[in-house]
Amino acid sequence: MTVTARAWRLIGLAFVCFALSSATAQPLFESSQLTPKGEYTFGIEGPAVNAAGDLYVVNHLRQGTIGRVAAGATRSELFAELPLGSVGVSTRFGRDGRMYVADYKGHNIFVFDPGAAAPRVYFHSDSFNQPNDMALARDGTLYASDPHWRRRDGQVWRVMPDADGTGRGEPMTTERKFGTTNGIDLSPDETTLYVAESETRAIWAYRIEGWKLAAPRLVKKFPDFSIDGLRTDIDGRIYVARILKGTIEVLAPDGKAIRDIALTAREPTNLAFGGPDGKTVYVTQRKGGFIETFRVDRPGREFCLQRDKGDPACR
Repeated sequence: MTVTARAWRLIGLAFVCFALSSATAQPLFESSQLTPKGEYTFGIEGPAVNAAGDLYVVNHLRQGTIGRVAAGATRSELFAELPLGSVGVSTRFGRDGRMYVADYKGHNIFVFDPGAAAPRVYFHSDSFNQPNDMALARDGTLYASDPHWRRRDGQVWRVMPDADGTGRGEPMTTERKFGTTNGIDLSPDETTLYVAESETRAIWAYRIEGWKLAAPRLVKKFPDFSIDGLRTDIDGRIYVARILKGTIEVLAPDGKAIRDIALTAREPTNLAFGGPDGKTVYVTQRKGGFIETFRVDRPGREFCLQRDKGDPACR
């Protein structure tokens, strides 16, 4: 290694250590605004963080775009535009660096291959109502909520990777009728799928049995305010966006309330874990079109999905 290369490596290491020490110095569960108001439309949604720590959020400045907040930054920049007529609503990152985008207008799931500036269609179905939110398993399987808002019902899709780089999927079966399916995520062991129903204000847990969602269990039914996106941490706790209440509620896997995190605005749509150690939560705020953030005590499931199982941050 040359002296110059060694020096740059040390500078990079010092930056990571500085970012980590700065993040850990912030009080836990106290939210603050990260980006300026008005950077995103009323359709701000779908936050996801890649392995490099960059945050991606849909509908930057106008519908049909994706914004990016570089690691450590406090402003967004335009990352990409979706094909004409498509509007993103959620994004997810796989272990291979691919970014998946749910297009609720065109009934597609797009994928950005690593280094690609434009997306390609990963999966399309005319039987989609939308799709809406997504959860990603370690093997690349996607689970997508698919609400029908006027009928106040919905479905959940399972989309599996094919050898040709596209997906194949169909709706999953279940013994109970879904409400308006919205937020969705997996338990850390990927045996349970959590599905939020906005109209009933309820979160249900299902055991995954191939294409079947078995043994439905009511985790929590809220007495007021609708619910939107949800994410799990590596201990299986569920973080739920309480839209119009202006909080992120944290639940144990059995539905027991752990804490209610007050936000700076009242209309959180979704959230994602990121930061240098997976313990920074980013929240998309519909009212004001900005992103806010707070620190937590354990990293997110999806953050650790992108890392080796032995990563110290994910123990």
